[in-house]
Amino acid sequence: MTATAAGMLIGASSDFLKRFSPFNRMEPPALDFLAERAVLAFHARGSEILTPEMGQPRHFHIIQRGKVQARQFGPATVTDYTTMTLGPGECFPIGAISSQHPSTNSYVAVEDSFIYQLPAEDFLKLMQMSPVFHLFCTQYIASLLNQSRQQLQTSFAQRAAEQQTMTTPLGELVKKEAIFVTPGTSIRAALEKMSEMRLGCMVIVDAEQRPVGILTQSDLLSRIVLPAIDLQRPVSEVMTRDPHRMPASASAYDAALEMATHGVRHLLVTDSDDRLKGVVSERDLFSLQRISLRQVRAGIEGAVDVDGLQRASRDIRQLALNLIAQGVGAEQLTQFISALNDALTRRIIDLAAARHDIHGIDYAWLAFGSEGRHEQTLSSDQDNGVIFVSPPGADREALRKPLLAFGREVNENLAACGFPLCKGNIMASNPELCLTVEEWRGRFGDWIREPDPQALLNASIFFDYRVLCGNERLGDQLRTWLNNTARANTAFLRMMAVNALQVAPPLGRIRDFVVDDDDTIDLKKCGARLFVDVARILALRTGVASSSTVQRLRQAGAKMGMQAEEIAALIDGFHFIQLLRLRSQHLETEHDAPGDNRINPDELNELDRRILKEAFRQARKLQLRLKLDYQL
Repeated sequence: MTATAAGMLIGASSDFLKRFSPFNRMEPPALDFLAERAVLAFHARGSEILTPEMGQPRHFHIIQRGKVQARQFGPATVTDYTTMTLGPGECFPIGAISSQHPSTNSYVAVEDSFIYQLPAEDFLKLMQMSPVFHLFCTQYIASLLNQSRQQLQTSFAQRAAEQQTMTTPLGELVKKEAIFVTPGTSIRAALEKMSEMRLGCMVIVDAEQRPVGILTQSDLLSRIVLPAIDLQRPVSEVMTRDPHRMPASASAYDAALEMATHGVRHLLVTDSDDRLKGVVSERDLFSLQRISLRQVRAGIEGAVDVDGLQRASRDIRQLALNLIAQGVGAEQLTQFISALNDALTRRIIDLAAARHDIHGIDYAWLAFGSEGRHEQTLSSDQDNGVIFVSPPGADREALRKPLLAFGREVNENLAACGFPLCKGNIMASNPELCLTVEEWRGRFGDWIREPDPQALLNASIFFDYRVLCGNERLGDQLRTWLNNTARANTAFLRMMAVNALQVAPPLGRIRDFVVDDDDTIDLKKCGARLFVDVARILALRTGVASSSTVQRLRQAGAKMGMQAEEIAALIDGFHFIQLLRLRSQHLETEHDAPGDNRINPDELNELDRRILKEAFRQARKLQLRLKLDYQL
């Protein structure tokens, strides 16, 4: 190859890379290094590009053209996705090549693809040369534990500004003026125009600009190249007649369904007179399937019935999945899920309140358990109750009756929106959990004075409450009384400590992990709970009012004189376990599925296994502190 030709190839590679992040922000010498050493390879449809059996990856891959499907290897999937389709500008495998271990994913070309390959040793050199590239790669891995709030907010801001929904009319998706040729145009002229305009297809229209045919890149080989057809022939001889089209008023969802039904990748958009307005591609629609925060909130606030809220609930889940796939940290994810679920619940409460005679009753809706801790995952049932004021001389039961009916409707609507009814009946429709201020104090007081096993179980659920809607002062006053009462009863706290130590971190003496008979670990029971239970006791001991596990550890730890580094390590361990739970749960289609908190540690990659072991070590340190404090 001549120096001129080589220079042209390098220039073309550089031009392509500049269209995508992080390469568009890389330092010029680093980008030149990448463009010079990356070799373009062809992978036929269905071919394996990289699999775990191939061992340590020898190349870093950047897709130039085509599509690649990444699939988690093994019978059970525990990473951020079951399968994910990667397109131009996307790269793999960052984690495996950085840690120099075999990939845990298989990568298969789902269509004929051209992919840049950078040797592994050059990948490592590039990380040293380019701070931008190094930050991109290390953040990809480090996001398992840390992702700054600012980055998350920036991500949401960009998504809210740039993204549209699948209800968007096709006319709004067409950004460019329609490009077309007439039936008599030569094949050569049509191809030259496709190349010049970088089009994936060429539309052929009649004299009134009504579509009569289409020619796509996938047609070229079978219709033009292999038959060696004369390029001076008219394009009408090789076009697909009567192309699929939809009016500009149709939605992106309608277009996606049309493409899926007929197996086409391009859809023509026409105006009311059937004249060509533009073309929408499969990729255009794929980019819409990422729902923004603004859209979800608007859907919640604008909902006037349960049907609207059901759609909003699905959107919350979808948005959470998108954030998981982007590597957003567990603390932000769980707070985000809780915040949107809070908004959804409040809207359900508002709609129900309008249909019940509870106006004038001073009450608050209480969230218990994970919702009370701001730690909801993608698999949570509902735990809630009501606290209300019964003025002197008022008929307490007369006040309770409409609140119970109101609570029942809220519980049923929450269930309709994907939050299963609590199997233990911890719900506001239960008369035992729709109580006055005095009754709640009596209930908590009984548990503290006589801490039997049931009382300790109740404490693990009900002490983690917060006011979701209504008079917040009722919850605050109860919290102050509860903390003072529990703090004064050391026997109760000691019994809670004994209970918290019943489950040990699943760390093995010979093997890395102790697993159940099915070779899995329950990350809720044997992971998150270890941190949650100890944090609750520390908060009660030190008078911390927060119900959040992370805030309890931060505030109680500081009051107890724990080092900032020690507290940070505990919180990181808790976050990683939560993240693994989320990554497992999002593969399920229903809330509270049987295995949605379980993972097989042998199916984690080496990096995740290492972090999980450290997370369990942090849980063990936390339990050891509790054991020493109470001399257990």
